[in-house]
Order: sequence, then C-alpha cells, then structure tokens
Amino acid sequence: MNDMAEKYPVPRDEAGFRFTGSWTEFLPIALTNLLLTIVTLGIYRFWAKARERRYLWNRTLFIDDSFEWTGTGLEMLIGFLIVMLVLLPAFLFFNFGAQALVLRGQWFSAAVLSFAFYVGIFYLINVARFRAIRYRLSRSYWHGIRGGSDDGGWGYGWSATLKMGAALLALGLLVPWAMTRLWNERWGKMSFGPYAFEADASSSGLLGRWLLIYLSPIVALIAAAVLGFSGAMMGSAAGGSERIAAGAVVGMVVGFLFFYLAFLLLSLSFYAAFFRHVAAATSIGPLRLEFSARTRNWLGLILGNIGLVIVTLGVGLIFLSYRNWKFIIGHLHVVGDVDLAELTQSTTHAPGEAEGLADAFDIGAI
Repeated sequence: MNDMAEKYPVPRDEAGFRFTGSWTEFLPIALTNLLLTIVTLGIYRFWAKARERRYLWNRTLFIDDSFEWTGTGLEMLIGFLIVMLVLLPAFLFFNFGAQALVLRGQWFSAAVLSFAFYVGIFYLINVARFRAIRYRLSRSYWHGIRGGSDDGGWGYGWSATLKMGAALLALGLLVPWAMTRLWNERWGKMSFGPYAFEADASSSGLLGRWLLIYLSPIVALIAAAVLGFSGAMMGSAAGGSERIAAGAVVGMVVGFLFFYLAFLLLSLSFYAAFFRHVAAATSIGPLRLEFSARTRNWLGLILGNIGLVIVTLGVGLIFLSYRNWKFIIGHLHVVGDVDLAELTQSTTHAPGEAEGLADAFDIGAI
C-alpha cells in the first residue's frame, strides 16, 4: 500500500513512454499469425490482432510499469459479424435500389439515394473511429487501471459529418478547423481511470501549411505551362514540329511529376505539424502530452515501410504494425506528475462489441 502513495514525476528530458520490444521477438508472432490467417482463410486475423497488441502493449513501458491489453479475438470477431449483418443488407439495398431507379428513368431519386448513402457511410466511418478509441482504451490497463468513455459516439458522428461538410462547402479552406475541432471532441469524451482527457487545439497554427497544399495545384499548372513552353522552345531550336510537340509534352510531364511530389511532401508536412499541434493541446489529468515526430521522421517511416515491403516481396507487411507502434511510442512524450494514490478504476462502460465497425471500414482509431 505504501507504493501506491508514491508520486512519479515525468521530467521534460524523459519521454515517460519507452518501447522495449525487438523485431526478433515479434518475428515468430508475426509469422505464425500470417500462417494461421492463411490456413483459416482470414478468420484468424482477429486473434492475430489481439496477439500483436498483447505483445506491443506489454513491451510499452510508462514510467514504472508496462501496459496490458485484455481484448480478445473472439469479441473482435463477434463485433465484426454483428456489424456486417447490418451493413451488407444496406449495401445490397443501395446497389439494387439505385440501379432500379436509373432503369426507370428516375435519375433525381437515384441521385438523392446515392447522396444519402454516401453521407451515411461517412457518418458511420466517424462513429467507427470514435468507438475504436473507446474500445482500445477500455481494454488497455496500466497499474490495473483502464480507460474508456460512456459516450457511444453517435452524436460525434453527426458532428463530424456536419463539420467536414461545412469544410468542403467552403472549398476546403475550413478543413484544418474541422480536424482540430473533431480531435477536441473525440478526446474530450475519453478518460483513463479517474482522469478525463482534455483537448483544446486550434487551427491557427496549421493554416499556413494547409494553404500551401491548397495552392499547390495552381502552382503546378503554372509550372507545367512554363516547362511545356520551355520544352517547346527547345524543340523549336532543334528544328521540326515533332520536336516542338515532344519538348512541350516532356516539359508538362516533368511539371506534373514535380507537382505530385511536392503535393505529397506538403501533405506529409501538414499532418506532421497537425499531430504535434494537437498532442501539445491534449492532456490527461496532471499529464500533458507532446509528440516530437517531424516531417523527415514520418518520411523515413513511410519510405522504410515501402522499402521493406518491396524487398521482402510483400512479406514485410507483417512488420508494419510493429514499426508504426514503435515509431509512435518513440516520439510520444509526457510532462507532469502521476500520483498512484489518486488512481481509481474507471467507471466508464466497457463495450463488448469491440471494433467491428472500424474493421468493416478498415480504418484506424486515430
């Protein structure tokens, strides 16, 4: 009992989180998961996911104790089957209903049905993201304490649909505002033990990077036109109409390739800044979060993942969850004090339907 009264400070120069796993330990888990998933025609993937998380959570140390994952493959399978029993009839109804309306010449009704269907899908995707976070917190334990939320995420789904809809109606200019507001809403409804998450991120520090992405197509068109004209002039100097056309085409292709590369790098830069920004605005009880990964770190992770998959002819896919988790934990930091005497068990509802909705749409929690 005396140990429970100790207060653990997390200095700024320490991460608080530490990953102690190794790829040699993870390799047997990943290989057997792959083989069993193939043999069972994909059914084992739910147990594979639970087994991976047990290892990753157990090798993630926070101050003096590691995390524990208590989710099971069976509950994830049951959750997935329940969701599919609802979604499959909806997909079939939309598919055949829209075709029937088109064949009858009722184009407007078909368009309304399609719009309602895709809005509904977008709504469910956001509900799935919320409920996936809730489920993972409810199955994550530290010092015997778990997290969770009493909110079902249904209201969050409508909020996300309306905010992203408004962002699109504003020609995309409000996307950073919508993203930060939704981050605040998601995490503001979560808790761990007696402590509630608090998030107060704003979009003010992200608008500059977003405008660079927003304006990049215009810059690309200008660059393609300039390079195309330059290529045509070079072809003209070499003589012949064919050389002029070839030079123009080569110049425009180079311009568009440059655009795609720049667009990807600018997008990566925005998302790197986004996660640093929202993490710094998020806290849980006495702890404040920080996330240190910059654009070059994300680029290294992505290129490393792509290279691993290519070199191993696809087998390296089984290591991506390990690499991604290690990356996140390696850049996640906390500042503050943890008083174990104040830790009490969470009173939030522990959902039993797992991540079926998120699995159905193949999306992550964050």
